[in-house]
Amino acid sequence: MKIFLSHPTGNRNVRAVLESLDKVGMLAGFNTTVAASEGSSWLKFLPKSLKQEWLRRSYPGLSAKVKTRPFLELARLALPKLGLGAFTRKEHSLAGIDAVYRDLDRNFARSLPDILQEQPFEAVYAYEDGAYETFKMAKHLGLKCIYDLPIAYWETSRRLLLEESERLPAWSVTLGGGIEDSPEKLRRKTKELELADVVVGPGSFVRNSLPEWSLEKKIIMSPFGSPEGGGSVLKIGKDTNRPLRVLFVGSMGQRKGLGDLFNAVKMFGPDEVELVILGLPLTSMEFYRGQLATFIHESARPHHQVLELMRSCDVFCLPSIVEGRALVMQEAMSQGLPLIITENTGGADLVQDGYTGFLVPIRSPEAIAEKISWFLANRSAIPSMGNLAMQHAATYSWQNYGSSIVKQINEKKLPSVYNHV
Repeated sequence: MKIFLSHPTGNRNVRAVLESLDKVGMLAGFNTTVAASEGSSWLKFLPKSLKQEWLRRSYPGLSAKVKTRPFLELARLALPKLGLGAFTRKEHSLAGIDAVYRDLDRNFARSLPDILQEQPFEAVYAYEDGAYETFKMAKHLGLKCIYDLPIAYWETSRRLLLEESERLPAWSVTLGGGIEDSPEKLRRKTKELELADVVVGPGSFVRNSLPEWSLEKKIIMSPFGSPEGGGSVLKIGKDTNRPLRVLFVGSMGQRKGLGDLFNAVKMFGPDEVELVILGLPLTSMEFYRGQLATFIHESARPHHQVLELMRSCDVFCLPSIVEGRALVMQEAMSQGLPLIITENTGGADLVQDGYTGFLVPIRSPEAIAEKISWFLANRSAIPSMGNLAMQHAATYSWQNYGSSIVKQINEKKLPSVYNHV
């Protein structure tokens, strides 16, 4: 089976699927927004930081199979740097991420008949919010539709987040699209799932979020990979005479349970626990300081500096209400941090209770505080737990993620597809 894949930005999980499809000769092509060329002579004139950012959008070895539509994505990236970020922030913004997804989806759908005449393929593979028009045309052309859902299905997400807006109303300002998505966008999400022949996700939390009517579809679940290079043994102990450093990484909202973490940390004195947050504020910093005055906010930085920050901390905490599978958990583990997470992070399989960390219920500052207290009382156990976390994270690879999806696609006997007008 030949598959044509479409995604606007080529995230790490997308690349793993691309590489695995190409390796076994199943990749017909890749539809995206921007694809950089490593050989472009003008790159030498860019500052190093911009050059690295640009090359993140390169697809070595796949250039002949890449179809691009760059204008809107380039506008989305450039406008904030020109002080015009208002044109990128909302669902219906001129160059927001939603506009980029919709534009790529519509254009790919229009192109499918011509692409299919040039080269045969049997299926399209597209992602949530960028699949509706593609799948409609694919059905018309007799192609099969593979739908990648990297986060919990919208009905489950919306229900949980609306409950959060009632439970912690002050934090509702941080819930964003989870409760603000338009009826039109939600209808598209539903139609995408209805049209899909196969649904791909990163784990049991996404699977369990699917509506009952969709469970007769072919379901493929494969956990994301961990950063390369983890699994080595920690050699340097950490200072136990300072406060316990608890790290949170992610957008600073209640979808990720930050309000619950704040309330847990309030149960300790500043000489006991130091909360370090690396993430993008979703409202004013005054709001966050009003909720917890003592946390340390770290701004965005190059990846190697993120890893350095992780190594300076003791424990990673992500008490999310809704995720798909937060990649940052495995990244933190790869740097020797045991976890305190909820099952709703999608990472329950990462926790070997008491060895690599602890699972806590959602919406329970008390349970978070209980585990922080355990780490305070057992500081000497943290290095060994960190080593176990590193070793466990290293068992999850991006190669296995992609190859597992491809293998299961090949194993699934996809239903026949009839033309729909």
